[in-house]
Amino acid sequence: MKNKNKTVWSNRFKSKTSQSFQKIGSSIHIDKRLYEQDIAASIVHTQMLSKQKIIKSEDANKIINGLKKIKAQIDKGNFEFKEKFEDIHLNIEKALFDIIGPSAGYMHTARSRNDQVVTDFKLWIKDASKEILKDISLVMKNLLKKAEKNTDTVMPGLTHLKNAQPISFAHYLLSYFEMLKRDKKRFENNLNLLDECPLGSAALSGTSYKIDRTYTAKKLGFKKPTDNSIDSVSDRDFAIDFLYASAVCAMHLSRLAEDFIIYNSDAFKLISFKDSMLTGSSIMPQKKNPDPAELIRGKVGINYGKLNAMLTIMKGLPMSYFKDMQDDKELVFSGFDTLKDTLTISAELINSVYANKSNMLFMANQGHTTATDFADYLVKNKNISFRESYAISAKLVNFAEKNKKLLSELSLEEVKKFYKDLDKSVLKVFDVKNSMNMKKSHGGTSMINVKSMIKKYKKEI
Repeated sequence: MKNKNKTVWSNRFKSKTSQSFQKIGSSIHIDKRLYEQDIAASIVHTQMLSKQKIIKSEDANKIINGLKKIKAQIDKGNFEFKEKFEDIHLNIEKALFDIIGPSAGYMHTARSRNDQVVTDFKLWIKDASKEILKDISLVMKNLLKKAEKNTDTVMPGLTHLKNAQPISFAHYLLSYFEMLKRDKKRFENNLNLLDECPLGSAALSGTSYKIDRTYTAKKLGFKKPTDNSIDSVSDRDFAIDFLYASAVCAMHLSRLAEDFIIYNSDAFKLISFKDSMLTGSSIMPQKKNPDPAELIRGKVGINYGKLNAMLTIMKGLPMSYFKDMQDDKELVFSGFDTLKDTLTISAELINSVYANKSNMLFMANQGHTTATDFADYLVKNKNISFRESYAISAKLVNFAEKNKKLLSELSLEEVKKFYKDLDKSVLKVFDVKNSMNMKKSHGGTSMINVKSMIKKYKKEI
């Protein structure tokens, strides 16, 4: 092949591309990650061209066999990616010319790099989303395992980081299971939204060749072809949606990590970790630091940044394709890698957690966490309004504080100072485990509810 080291558009220009522009304009160091998707799409496109008799079957066979050889070379690490050919598409096309000769020139019939890259990118995000969904499921399974061992473990439920009401540690863990369920739905929703094939939209206007886009779409695993050629090459909503779903998921994991860091602190001592999830200090011999949890908490900033960068790139673009979009893949690839690492370490971190049950029980008793239970008891048993019972309970709390007693340490006579018509049955409401198990409303923290939800979640996952 003559001038095989020149760009495909070199005949249009009188001078060589600037070296500095070639460096910044090349994306092969990033988009070589799309080689499997690019080759798969090129094979299907070639099959369609042959089926429609747009190219000869012998040329199609040469192209397909050549592409398979290139894939084998890349798989084995024997392929040289060249910056001067800019991207994965032209690197593969140039290599195909080297292998099969002039027949390679037929492969790009009825398509453009514009529809080629968005097709490759959609296929990659499909694969990446399915991988992330598996990783999320593993974190959810580990939450279930840990919850199953702690259905009767009482801990203080916190609001404003102040003791609020007794809850089950399992119920707390399952709150993150619910968050991750929503994360899965976000990725699944994006898979549904992007399930339209852009290939055949060409540069922006479609093509005059009698192609079969439905055939191409189905062969590549899409539901259907896209309906507007301009939108097809311009659309990056699927990349934004992927980065958004990644950012929200990372945020949920960051919140879990933050909780664990607090609960593991010397001030709380509610949980501990296996040594495999801890690091030491270069100067303080006694230290065991929860660095993995801190890294999870920090990584979310990267996911936020990728989403914000992608939105900023797209916000001012007119319709159709522009070179600005070249950076979309680096943002998504990095967002994917970061979230995948975060999910992996999160699954390990959850496995390594031990509940310090005695400390949890002790702390659940601090801060008069059963005060609401006493107010509810008066409403249910003495036929008074909640606001009246609230005031009575508040006075009881003030009395307990003044006398430096827990509510569970008060005698019946002391409690009757604030409401006379009471018997010893009222003292049960000050027991934190009883308080936890009384919350039987749907979604509540009672042990019966939690066990039922674990059973339900196991079936779902």
